[in-house]
Amino acid sequence: PGPGVTTEWLRHRIDQLECLEVDPSLADSLQRRFQATNVSVRCGDAAAMPYENCSFSSVVAFTMLHHIPTPKLQDQFFHEAYRVLRPGGIFAGVDSLPSLLMSIFHIRDTLVLVSPDSLVQRLKDAGFSHAQVEVGSGRFRFSARRSVDNVPKVLEHSFISSAS
Repeated sequence: PGPGVTTEWLRHRIDQLECLEVDPSLADSLQRRFQATNVSVRCGDAAAMPYENCSFSSVVAFTMLHHIPTPKLQDQFFHEAYRVLRPGGIFAGVDSLPSLLMSIFHIRDTLVLVSPDSLVQRLKDAGFSHAQVEVGSGRFRFSARRSVDNVPKVLEHSFISSAS
């Protein structure tokens, strides 16, 4: 969530929003800002999410992948996104492409850019299906789905039952 710009936009479009912010001071600020709204804020690491398996219908990552300090931790985040998604859930996001402006903007900050060319395979390696990446001017967006296949029958049944 960072300063909460996207959080503010999203909260008006969904029933409940859970945010995970790694920086304790930003998390505290966001908790105060969104108190008594449909937004819950937790301080935590996206590569080790403090949520139960199959907790969410969607996971989004807006311009934050490049802030994860290593490709290994980025991959761990993809695995965590898969883990916390319900079967059929969507993982989607956007991030930046290399540019001089990005390099300047991130002086003294983490900048580990994700290559859109390898992202589909990395998402598949995390378990996702239907992974796709679209490259635009200065950015790329992606989406993938946690398949309903390959989940225990009890979980699949309870998910389908709760949706009907």
